[in-house]
Amino acid sequence: MFMKFIKTFILLISFVSLSAFTMHKFYVSTTQVNYSEKDKSLQITSRLFIDDFQQTLNDRYAIDSKLATEKELKNIDLYIEKYFIQKLKISINGNKTQFNYIGHEYEDDVIKVYTEIPEIDKSNLQSIQIENILLMDEFSDQQNIIHFKIGDFRRSFNLINGNDKAMLKI
Repeated sequence: MFMKFIKTFILLISFVSLSAFTMHKFYVSTTQVNYSEKDKSLQITSRLFIDDFQQTLNDRYAIDSKLATEKELKNIDLYIEKYFIQKLKISINGNKTQFNYIGHEYEDDVIKVYTEIPEIDKSNLQSIQIENILLMDEFSDQQNIIHFKIGDFRRSFNLINGNDKAMLKI
């Protein structure tokens, strides 16, 4: 009887100890904004975790996207583009711009979404403002990291709920 009590006690202590160290999921995306001298455009690559983005698309549009699988929706690009137009906004020199959706690809557990703002004259480029609220309505502790690279100039910002805009003066 005493041995059974000891075993139960050890099992209980082990369970409590292990549950105290459960992993906390973190929510983060990165968006790289590069100026291409060759193409005279801002080329934008956003990286999001597939499971988080899939959950967001499914909840927002009442679909079963099945990202990165053989059963992925055939028209998934329409949903991705629509979502990005609503959640990623860029202004150049104070003027709102429209980006072109280029496409997406998968790398391990990440989806990379490619967009571009064409016909940008670097000599007239004074400021870039970016509002990035990707996944923020789904995950309140979402962080969106923005990296700018224009020639040799580099700057990074960490955007969170309530502080979701970055202004880059060039």
